[in-house]
Amino acid sequence: MTIYTGGCQCGAIRFRVSGDIKDSSICHCRMCQKAFGAYYAPLVSVRGADFAWTRGERKTFRSSNFVERGFCGDCGTPLTYEAPDGMAIAAGGAFDDPSAFPSVVQFGIEGKIGFVDHQHELPGHRTEEDAQAAPFLLELVSNQHPDQETQAWPPKELR
Repeated sequence: MTIYTGGCQCGAIRFRVSGDIKDSSICHCRMCQKAFGAYYAPLVSVRGADFAWTRGERKTFRSSNFVERGFCGDCGTPLTYEAPDGMAIAAGGAFDDPSAFPSVVQFGIEGKIGFVDHQHELPGHRTEEDAQAAPFLLELVSNQHPDQETQAWPPKELR
């Protein structure tokens, strides 16, 4: 049985999923855009899988009469889309290995922003290539939770 783990950016909330996960999607609807602060929301359904919160407790916002959206109350990371037909987890930001969940379908395409399909055509640069314009990048130390399980978080030096 495959096990997937994930959590929020600050590490206050963690989860574990055991089982077969195959329903990965992106949603372009305006509610998902606003909930994720992005052009679309990448989501993975955990219906039929064994899902458990392993650290912390998410906050929720009822974005409609049927849907609640879960997020970390400390760092704001979007975590869940919870509807009567089941729960989906934020694929791109919450799972430790988001590359395991390629999207297989798009929803809410009436809200799709036209240039989204052309993002891959833009010039690309590695983070360190921007150091001349933003020299602080060379001394950047991340306080983000690592993409793996930890006994406790944050470490003592960040508390």
